[in-house]
Amino acid sequence: MDNFRVLLIDDEEELVSTLAERLDYRGISADYAISGDMALEKLQESSYDIVLIDLKLPGLSGDELLTVIHKSYPNLPALMITGHGSGEAGDFVKPEGAYSLLQKPINISALIEKMKEAIEANEPG
Repeated sequence: MDNFRVLLIDDEEELVSTLAERLDYRGISADYAISGDMALEKLQESSYDIVLIDLKLPGLSGDELLTVIHKSYPNLPALMITGHGSGEAGDFVKPEGAYSLLQKPINISALIEKMKEAIEANEPG
């Protein structure tokens, strides 16, 4: 599985647009939203294989957005990212419903592997 669609959700537009470009360069179709509301609009307009959500978003938090997405799109896997915490165990907790929680800065190769794992783990059968 090399070709899949991901929706990146992070309020840091420069970071998320660069990440989308880096994924596109690797053959992964990436779209992004800079708010929870924008993400929900994009989810209604297009289909995605996975979402990547920043834990800290203005307005609708990453946790809240994850809950809304899982109610509307129960088969859509999600990864969470955070730039908060020191990275030591216990400083931040993976929200319920998220496949994994990754620390910023994001290692692009590790991110791609985690996305593939989450999509494959979510496939029926």
